[in-house]
Amino acid sequence: MKICVVSDSHDRADPLARAVQAAKALGAEAVIHCGDLIGAQTVKPALAAGLPVHAIHGNNLGDAQAMHFQSRMSGGLLQYHGAEARLELAGRRLIVTHYDHHGYALACTGEWDLVCCGHSHRAEARLVPDVKGASSWLVNPGTVAGLAAPATWVLADLAAMRFDVHTLDL
Repeated sequence: MKICVVSDSHDRADPLARAVQAAKALGAEAVIHCGDLIGAQTVKPALAAGLPVHAIHGNNLGDAQAMHFQSRMSGGLLQYHGAEARLELAGRRLIVTHYDHHGYALACTGEWDLVCCGHSHRAEARLVPDVKGASSWLVNPGTVAGLAAPATWVLADLAAMRFDVHTLDL
């Protein structure tokens, strides 16, 4: 299973929708948004791709009530998890948090196959040694909005545990 991992869209609907469409064209079956989505209207164009979207709010909360309403009105496409999402996709244990330092700490526990985070606006995918003597993947897709950094997103292949950073031209 391939998924689109995005973060820090900061009310920029167009680059978010473009990243989701590009990921879908590459075989993505779901979207994870690692926070700072902000407005409920920001996600609407991305939902047009027809992929399920798992979203958290980040440090820029926006209108949580509107996000819950948008989730109810999306026909099951948008799942708004609040501050953190714990998911199982393609047999992999995932946790989604906004802050990159929280993501690092969660990766160190060894409880997760994949930890997705945002906040720093810096894209990276790396293995983090954990306390169990193994390692967990930590993926930060950067900022899809391109705020003070290139506009980036990640295509994650959960079968191969491969993570490719993609850049959008804004």
